[in-house]
Amino acid sequence: MGNKQNSKKENSQKDNNTKTSGGNDDNKKEKAEAEKRKDERIESTGQLTLDESEAAHNIHLITIIGEIEGHDNLSSSSKTTKYEHILPQLAAIEDSKKIDGVLILLNTMGGDVEAGLAIAEMISSLSKPTVSLVLGGSHSIGVPIAVSTDYSYIVPTGTMVIHPVRLNGMVIGVQQTFDYFKQIQNRITGFVCEHCKISKNRMEELMMETGMLTKDVGTVLVGKDAVEEGIINEVGGIKDAISKLHDMVERKKADTK
Repeated sequence: MGNKQNSKKENSQKDNNTKTSGGNDDNKKEKAEAEKRKDERIESTGQLTLDESEAAHNIHLITIIGEIEGHDNLSSSSKTTKYEHILPQLAAIEDSKKIDGVLILLNTMGGDVEAGLAIAEMISSLSKPTVSLVLGGSHSIGVPIAVSTDYSYIVPTGTMVIHPVRLNGMVIGVQQTFDYFKQIQNRITGFVCEHCKISKNRMEELMMETGMLTKDVGTVLVGKDAVEEGIINEVGGIKDAISKLHDMVERKKADTK
């Protein structure tokens, strides 16, 4: 009898070990698949959901890099941000109960005015807390995107180029063309000045500066210069941006209780 009972116990232990081993293998496979999907998403869209913090908040990360592509396709050798990818994602974020906040990382040379303003308007109208971080640069139409969030950061070596509107291709030299230029200019300056502390007069002064860029008109603002001009809220890095966003999410949740 004793030998039979011992044999049953041994078999039971073996079964349990087999089940545990199988469960561990399944968990490893699930984690590997999740990591693979995460890597593929980063590669294809430059987006990611940050969901492993101690605060248990789901932060959606969006990167605006290279040139902002508008209605025309740029060459395959150019790094681009396609606005037709960004806009649906922002709509999905607004509609999602799982996403608590949005972090925008910027390293862009600018690009299509209509596309850039469309992205900026979408970000500014989100009900979720938003924070932007300017890394290498946020030039030209990247400026409205950088200021469209609830709070903005720039790294010490980050740059922002403020310059007038340009058009590619043939331009008809008539008064109506210059009026159209002015209209586009006013749309950009109006948006920027509504979403940061810089005045319209100062913004236009920076745009028309002739002493800084040797072959162009405009101004380059580096790090703290952008903060001192009232365009960006604070100099900081990724740690500051994520920490600020978690604080904003906490405050919003406390206000809605």
